Amino acid sequence: MYDDTPEYQFSTSASAVPTDADSTGKDLYAYGDVEKQHHEYTDNEHDYLRENERWPTEEEATTWVRVADHVPRAAFLIIITEFCERFTYYGVSGIFQNYIQNGYKVPNSNPGAINGGKQMATGLGNFFQFWCYITPILGAIIADQWWGKYKTILVFAMIYLVGDIILTLTSIPASILHNGALPGLIIAMIIIGLGTGGIKSNVSPMVADQYQRHRPFIRKLKNGKEVLIDRDATIQSIFNWFYWAINVGSLSAIATTELEHNVDFWPAYLMPTLMFVVCIAVFWLGRNKYVRKPPTGSILSKKAGHVITDASGKQATWMEYAKPTNMVEVPSNVTWDDRFVDELRRTLKACKVFLFYPVYWLCYGQITNNLVGQAGEMDTGSVPNDIMQNIDPLFLIIFIPLFDKLFYPGMRRCGIEIGPVLRISIGFVLAAVAMAYAAIVQHLVYSSGPFYDNPGNNHNNISAAIQIPAYAFIAWSEIFASITGLEYAYTKAPETMKSIVMSIFLFTNCGGAILAFCFNPIAADPKLVENFAICAGLMGAFAFLFYFCFYKYDRKERTANRI
Repeated sequence: MYDDTPEYQFSTSASAVPTDADSTGKDLYAYGDVEKQHHEYTDNEHDYLRENERWPTEEEATTWVRVADHVPRAAFLIIITEFCERFTYYGVSGIFQNYIQNGYKVPNSNPGAINGGKQMATGLGNFFQFWCYITPILGAIIADQWWGKYKTILVFAMIYLVGDIILTLTSIPASILHNGALPGLIIAMIIIGLGTGGIKSNVSPMVADQYQRHRPFIRKLKNGKEVLIDRDATIQSIFNWFYWAINVGSLSAIATTELEHNVDFWPAYLMPTLMFVVCIAVFWLGRNKYVRKPPTGSILSKKAGHVITDASGKQATWMEYAKPTNMVEVPSNVTWDDRFVDELRRTLKACKVFLFYPVYWLCYGQITNNLVGQAGEMDTGSVPNDIMQNIDPLFLIIFIPLFDKLFYPGMRRCGIEIGPVLRISIGFVLAAVAMAYAAIVQHLVYSSGPFYDNPGNNHNNISAAIQIPAYAFIAWSEIFASITGLEYAYTKAPETMKSIVMSIFLFTNCGGAILAFCFNPIAADPKLVENFAICAGLMGAFAFLFYFCFYKYDRKERTANRI
């Protein structure tokens, strides 16, 4: 379903017919609404021109600086929806560590409810992360096979809301005092994880789907200057703002930590639950404005499986044997074409890139568990210890617009193209630096009195402000690695497999959660220095290995996206 605004209208005005050539023999394209040809970039039938736009010449397309287009209005509605959903997710999960670790209303202690200790809190937190990132595969299959992205998001949002309500009701004082908090939390985690999984695999592809222009084109600005509008730069910008909204929403943890500290846990969970009602309402109100792509059936099982089966047992470029044009006789079950095989090859290449992400998510996950626990052993003044994790989204809210509007365009103007592989590598290095710094901070905590390396629920005489650089490095790493991962998953997936490929990327978070489970024995005092140091070493090694394996991909980036 396409929006009925001019963005999706196509015109064949005779006045737009291009002239053949100028005196130098170069093609000239008149401004207007007629397509000259499809170039080598794409044969997408929805490409079009508006007033003051034209197709570029070959020279312009290859030499001009690329700029991003405006973000479509429908995409902004989805971005607002994502803000509300992330407000809920981080609002409830941001206080899990204290909720599980500490006892209820214990004098001179951090807020708590279950009194399960640090290892239980970290373990359940890792389980929740694992569950939230395995369920997107289910959501992707349902969307591709039966419902499409819009309906899948809406139905799973209802499931999500049920989990929020259960969590809120079992966090009231009567439930906590009668040992209902832990079973209620586990049930809520399972339901919320199912709901968020169905949303996550579809909302990020759907936001990028709203931009329907594929070929580069030249636009004349009001000041008379011409700029080359590029789809890749626009998709990158859309995901920047999508991630920006995620982090604005994550600031809800500031409000919920204040509520748990000054009031109780049930109002801290009630506020994000009410926000999720707003989330569902905003998404539903935009139903007539979205670009909705219908389900195409389970491409992964119907086509990709056959391609791999038909190509098995071959040598050399084995996938070439799956192309119908390379078959002596085309079997009746071959329903794909050569283009699909090329796209599947690109998808498998993207998945190889994703194999390096679990170690990154292991480092990133320290924000919500071990760094929160670290702050609990330091002097935070009158500020709750788990509010410190919100420094990360604050940095992102500041720096994402700067990167989107200044840094990346500035690099392109200087002729420096920072490809996806280089961006991801930089992000991995920054994550390693963050973990190394956290290890140094933990050593300083253990070196401070009066409780040294066995503080328990007490504070050593060291300010939690020294944690800030660790959160800054993690935030900068997200701009390079996490946002680029979303962009890479979308742009490298065939049109019929975008939800599936996005769910595979999100599934790498499960790998991070599994690694975190392995780290559980050292995720407690007095071994946290080793925990952070090993994370730093692994991430540094994987950053180097990642760039060594894939640096050639950046050279082929422009060509690969023209398939």
